[in-house]
Amino acid sequence: MINRFLTFAFLFASLALFAQAAPQDVDITAPDGTKLKATYYPAAKPGPAVLLLHMCNSKRQAWEPVATQLSAAGIHALALDYRGYGESGGDRFQDDPQKQQQVQAEKWPGDIDAAFDFLSKQSGVDKNRIGAGGGSCGVDNSIQLASRHPEVKSLVLLAGGTGRNGLNYLYNSPWLPLFASGSSDDQFDRDLHNTMKWLLNISGNPRNKYVAYEKGGHGTEMFAQNPDLPKQIVGWYVDTLVTSPADPKKPVSRKKTPHSEFWSLLNSPGGAEKAVQVFREARRRDPKANPAPQGVINQAAYDRMQSGNTKEAVTLAKLNVEAFPGSANAYDSLGDAYLADGQNELALEASKKAIELLASNPIDESFKKAIRQSAEDKIAKLKPAESR
Repeated sequence: MINRFLTFAFLFASLALFAQAAPQDVDITAPDGTKLKATYYPAAKPGPAVLLLHMCNSKRQAWEPVATQLSAAGIHALALDYRGYGESGGDRFQDDPQKQQQVQAEKWPGDIDAAFDFLSKQSGVDKNRIGAGGGSCGVDNSIQLASRHPEVKSLVLLAGGTGRNGLNYLYNSPWLPLFASGSSDDQFDRDLHNTMKWLLNISGNPRNKYVAYEKGGHGTEMFAQNPDLPKQIVGWYVDTLVTSPADPKKPVSRKKTPHSEFWSLLNSPGGAEKAVQVFREARRRDPKANPAPQGVINQAAYDRMQSGNTKEAVTLAKLNVEAFPGSANAYDSLGDAYLADGQNELALEASKKAIELLASNPIDESFKKAIRQSAEDKIAKLKPAESR
């Protein structure tokens, strides 16, 4: 009777643990009162936690293959629907990119912080050992979250970039371990492997890990064709949050690379010319070297345009077409830089070249459409009236 009782007690306890680990759909209140929907995947024991942020053409369920395995591995997980996506409240602005960007900039940080606060207060969650993971636009959201919360000790970044503030955070936080992944057939960036590796290189953490795939598409779409990826992500979080958590107070010897040197110079006063020299010198030593991906140089050029430093904007945009001569987007950006600097004839030539290259560019059709519209707008503005 005693043994039978102990057996039943063990089964009851096991069922209780199983019930505890079942996913739960939860409501989270944003700072302005908007209701956000998330799914919480509790672990059966106390431990670290991970906040998962989806792509901007997706919703929270995209992270389910990772979240369920995290829960089973003893790591609590929360997958959030952004405001305006999935089951979360908020206006849908997918057809109004300008308004959508405004909401993302003004509202999403507070929304994501509310989700972070919810996760950190769950029973059994060690709020000092939290990770974040993002796909596509979720990459920047994850990096920005880490910059606001020192409790974030590990990041997973799938097929996405970040802006100047995010890059500076990674550069200035070499203690933070990064896992990144991308696919060669990514429809938004055919040079994605170099883009993602660059984020790891400017960080310089020796623990950083990159996993490349030939097939899989964009961001969390990779899970479908590469079922080992969720397993690798979970293994990464176990290593960096459970086995050997990162310590921001522990000195880390940054791996010095041309990538980190390029970014350091680019952010110094008047450093654009020096950064360009570093890029060209690296290419001279190795024609395949890539001290900075196209997207990063492109963003740096637009940063200069917005601040009124049009000479440096032209310098960087010219580097981009020199380094990536087949890119329609690089030529369109060069057209913008020339236009901002008052070099109208050169702006017209660059815009025409952008349209000429579009047909051969293996990029998403919506991206092609945006480039074409941008180039045609400049041509219409700059072409002499009599030849229109």
